[in-house]
Amino acid sequence: MKTDSALPKKDGSSLKVGIVRARWHDRYTNSLVRGCKKSLRACGVKHKQITVLDVPGAYEVVYGARHLMETTDVDVIICIGVLIKGDTMHFEYIADAVAHGIMELNVDEKVPVIFGVLTCLTDEQAKIRSIGKHNHGLGWGLTAVEMGLLHKSNV
Repeated sequence: MKTDSALPKKDGSSLKVGIVRARWHDRYTNSLVRGCKKSLRACGVKHKQITVLDVPGAYEVVYGARHLMETTDVDVIICIGVLIKGDTMHFEYIADAVAHGIMELNVDEKVPVIFGVLTCLTDEQAKIRSIGKHNHGLGWGLTAVEMGLLHKSNV
């Protein structure tokens, strides 16, 4: 069953976009960043208007996002990471902390932050959602343009 919402393509040529990418599971996060950039370019965001910051893992993307807010002039930030469940509770703790951290940035700060962290039960789920035609980065790029434009609007 397909439940994706249609994301409109908007003109993002005026936007400055930050991407914080976790290096952990880099095969997947690199592909997700490529998907984001593809969508951003399709909306008119130029390469020089995109800042990518790498951090060690998904837990660190929240700090990376705040760092970008404080040190660069961005209109929107996309946090990208991949968490894959293992045999311990580590997955649950990190997923919960990252979700809450990104939510808090959205509530407390003026720059919108896109939740681009895959939380998968298996490596196969991560592969399906990050590589190929189901690359979630494509949608995150479109979401970032829409939210960046909202941030810059007077509405």
